[in-house]
Amino acid sequence: MSILGIDRVTYGVEDIAASRKFFLEWGLKLLRENASGLDFECLNGCEVFVRSIADTSLAPALEPGSTLRQVIWGVKDASDIARYRPHLAQGPSFRESDGAIFCIDPNGLEIGLRVSRKRPVEAAGAAGNVWGKAQRIDTPAPVYDHAEPIEVGHVVMFTNTLQPTTEFYEALGFKLSDRYPGRGHFLRCAERGGHHDLFLLQTPQMNRGLNHVAFTVRDIHEVFGGGLHVSRCGWETQLGPGRHPISSAYFWYFKSPSGGLVEYYADEDELTEAWRPRDFEPGPTVFPEWAIAGGIDGTSRRQKSAAPSADGKFLTEKR
Repeated sequence: MSILGIDRVTYGVEDIAASRKFFLEWGLKLLRENASGLDFECLNGCEVFVRSIADTSLAPALEPGSTLRQVIWGVKDASDIARYRPHLAQGPSFRESDGAIFCIDPNGLEIGLRVSRKRPVEAAGAAGNVWGKAQRIDTPAPVYDHAEPIEVGHVVMFTNTLQPTTEFYEALGFKLSDRYPGRGHFLRCAERGGHHDLFLLQTPQMNRGLNHVAFTVRDIHEVFGGGLHVSRCGWETQLGPGRHPISSAYFWYFKSPSGGLVEYYADEDELTEAWRPRDFEPGPTVFPEWAIAGGIDGTSRRQKSAAPSADGKFLTEKR
């Protein structure tokens, strides 16, 4: 068997109230709110936990300030936990809790494995009409006034240990999808699946930390509708909407009070064991095929004024 995907992410934040407002407007469901923090979920039960940065139960942070503190990956059943236990047991701070196993990966992030708690959900995107193959007949494409993320689809981490961290995840069955040689590795958690569940990015500054957490939505229309709603709520776009040529996904990135960026995305490539990794050189047309700098105003539905990126390479790098 293989890892199924991300089951939970946990943030340690400086401003819980701001994170509460943001993730509600982002489209998550608030399940619990107490002295420990906030428990949100996506449509399929994938969890997003928000805790105080001062919470001593959290693993050490990779960087100062609000940031991601833990990623839990889901597996099918307890036999998978037993299968992966020897590998995690070799890592720092190995522990077991409530049927899950945890350790610190070579980049310094706490990861866990548990039997997945996600549930099936009916959330089909709109069929597309392309030349020679009309799949949407007598039916207009949807218009969304906000987004309801289906799940956390991937995380992107800055690393100064690109190769050791890649090898750690490959030992868990992750497969290399594509790469920026010496700079970044796109990894999917199984032979068959979306283009990437984890992207490790090694910048010249060799810093560690969170780049972004990405939320899967139904289709390109929900990327736009969700982004316009978040823009109307007053949150700041980092980049988007736009389209990645490497994964083919449409995206919209926002700055998050919980740390790093968050992304709506849809329509990524689906890969199989027949796929062979490609090598790319960072450049102005490689990260985005196209993108709107500064976003779109949710009221006027027109592009906001924004200065272009200085280097035109990894346009969502926050530093």
